[in-house]
Amino acid sequence: MSTLASAEIAAQNTFTSAKQLQGNFNVSISGTFAATVTVQRSPDNSSWFDVNSVTAPIETTGFEPELMWYRIGVKTGEYTSGTAAVRLGLDDQVAASLRLDGLNG
Repeated sequence: MSTLASAEIAAQNTFTSAKQLQGNFNVSISGTFAATVTVQRSPDNSSWFDVNSVTAPIETTGFEPELMWYRIGVKTGEYTSGTAAVRLGLDDQVAASLRLDGLNG
């Protein structure tokens, strides 16, 4: 898996950089934290919609049928303490295709 975006989050209103993806992807959230970590998607890298929120470490996969923007982070008012290490990964073959097409801003 190629890493599209990752961050060590230790404050509210903090997200990974937004990345476009399509197809199978992986979300990794680890660390010791008291916060709600949210995965968001956007059709235009401006209007964000929650996909999933967690309050504990998790490893999960997803599938995005359309080319959409994704990011992971902690929204305002949803952080208490600790650090959440978050990662958005993509299948290597799909990641190479997105880079070749110039879509992986």
